[in-house]
Amino acid sequence: MPLVTVKMLEGRSDEQKKALVEKVTAAVSETTGAPVEAVTIVIEEMKKNHYAVGGVRASDK
Repeated sequence: MPLVTVKMLEGRSDEQKKALVEKVTAAVSETTGAPVEAVTIVIEEMKKNHYAVGGVRASDK
């Protein structure tokens, strides 16, 4: 059973997350041979003030 965790900043719509889950599931199933029913996707959303690159928080951009 493949388990995929997607970490991303908050702010995507439900439609975008639905499309992401569908496409990642299909890609994992296709490449691993696992049935789609066995593929688990977990989306972990981060607040923009909890993520930084180069010392700059995403919320400060």
